[in-house]
Order: sequence, then structure tokens, then C-alpha cells
Amino acid sequence: MMEQGDSMDSRAVQPHGGDLGTMAALFPDAPRPWVDLSTGINPWPYPLPALAPRLWTCLPSAGDEAALKQAAMTAYGVADPETILAAPGSQVLISTVPFLRPAGADVAILGPTYGEHAPAWARAGHRVRMTADLPDPAGPLPDVLLLVNPNNPDGRTHDPARLLPLLEEIARRGGWMLVDEAFCDLRPDLSLASHAGRQGLLVLRSFGKFYGLGGLRLGFLLAPPGIVRAMGGRLGPWAVAGPALMVGASALADQAWQEATRRNLARAMSRTLDLYRTAGVEVMGGTDLYTLVRSANDRDLYRDLGSAGLLARSFSDRPGLLRLGLAPDSVTFERLGIILST
Repeated sequence: MMEQGDSMDSRAVQPHGGDLGTMAALFPDAPRPWVDLSTGINPWPYPLPALAPRLWTCLPSAGDEAALKQAAMTAYGVADPETILAAPGSQVLISTVPFLRPAGADVAILGPTYGEHAPAWARAGHRVRMTADLPDPAGPLPDVLLLVNPNNPDGRTHDPARLLPLLEEIARRGGWMLVDEAFCDLRPDLSLASHAGRQGLLVLRSFGKFYGLGGLRLGFLLAPPGIVRAMGGRLGPWAVAGPALMVGASALADQAWQEATRRNLARAMSRTLDLYRTAGVEVMGGTDLYTLVRSANDRDLYRDLGSAGLLARSFSDRPGLLRLGLAPDSVTFERLGIILST
């Protein structure tokens, strides 16, 4: 086993999705418990309601599916039930949507961004390229324009007033605009969800991040009815588990919790940014759930955090950059402050 003192580029070690077991093996002397700051998931989750035993023992019912869809339609401002589909996590949708379009499309991805999109489109046989800026509606346009809003990991945002005219032109040419709104619960004003059903528009919504329940595996596709039906055919019946249907319906209908959570996350992030400023850490961007920071003076901050039992998200193509979520409690916050200040 490699010891902590051995030569190792820890930036090459990037457990995806919070693999604390791997990190514990890499840093056996790190203090316990390990804390996962890599995922950008709300550390203060929605309180789970009591679940009826039938949700575990029976197949999901049509009534439970309808209740979730109605709650999601209300939460996202969707008018037509034919334009929304629940799925077992937005990652499943990211992996499957590319196969709904014939292979060979020119796919432009606004980046740098979430790293699962490009491989998914490449696997489906499309030509994938990265672009730094939105295209000019009057100029050459891709068959598919993909963007994340707010962007992961730097928090870059795009005004719907600019996106909608671009969508209109892309759709007129037979193309798609795919908008991943995984973190848009933080910024409902940025969402295109209320435009669900418009030609060429596909929107992905993630449930687990804002509601702090990533293990529930719940997400939504908002798209024209034909695309929704095609995706539903690929997912098949009972795609979302009964417990996820019930918890999702409860949380999506709880507007008071949502509003209070936005305020609480904003306060927590403000305190976190103060910590970074005090410690001299350069903040490159983020949202109220995560911050993109740069290590100073060639410091291997990923390794230093790992030695303190804290897992950050590193990027093999962008050495020195780390994404850090919110500390879940005062003990972790103090631990983070100590390691940043040393």
C-alpha cells in the first residue's frame, strides 16, 4: 500500500461521486469520519416522510406516478403533462438522450462543464466539440447545443432572454438545445422549464442535489411530447421506485422548505466565502452549493484536504482547481479552516 509520504500525484486520483472507501485507503492516517465535500449535494437534506410498507413491497402504482408528476409540474412551472418524464436520476437521462437522435450530429458543448455529457454523446456516435461561448444565432449553428445552467463547476449562468432567441433559430434548423438544470433549484429565475414542449428544447432537472437526497436517484426530462415518449419507451415501466415517487412528490410540493433552504444555503455559502478570503484561497466561481477554488503556490490542496479526511473534487484536465461543497457542521467547517490556513 502506498504511504502518504510516497511520491504520488494525488490530482490523478479522482473518486467520482464520493468514493470515501478509496480515499480512506489512500490516506489511512486521515482523521475520521471522512467528509465528502466533492458532490455539491445539499448537506442538510429534505426530511424524509414516513413511508408506507407497500412502497417497498409493491410495484409503483399509477396514482403514485401521477402524484409525482403533478408535484414536479407545479414546482417547475410545466403546463402540459405530456412534456415531462420522471427517471431514476438525471445521470440516466444524460446517458440515454444522445441515442434519441440519429448518430452523426454535430454536438457543441459549452464548457468546461460536467464531464459526463461529452462521453455520452460520443458513445452514441455523434461528433462532439467543446465551445467557450454561445453561438451567434445568425451564424453557423450545431445540430445540438448543450449547456449547463448554472454551470458545474464554475457557476457560470445564462440569461433565458438570451437563450430563447437562440433556441428558436436552432429549432428552426431542426436542432436541439439541451439545458442541464441540475442546480437550477438554487436559481429558478434561470430555468427554461416553463417552456417545456417548445420545439427543439430539452431540459434536464436533478432532484437529489438541492434536496440533499442523491441516493434517491430521481430526475426529470422536460421536452416535446414525441421525445418524452421515446425516452419513456427506453426507460420502460416502473422506472422510478415507489419510495422515490413518494419522497419526490412530498419534497417538490413543499414550497416553504424550498424557500427556507435557498436562504439557508445562501447564508452558509456567504460564511464559506468569508473563510476562503481569510485563508487566501482564490475563488474562481460557484453556486450556493459548491465553490470552484484554485490552489495557491503550486500547493497540492487535494492531498492536504485528503490528509485531513476531506474529499474534494479535482479535475485531471485542470490541475490546481478544486470544487468544494458546503461543510455539513461546525466541526467540519473548523477542520476545513485549519487545513486552508496552514
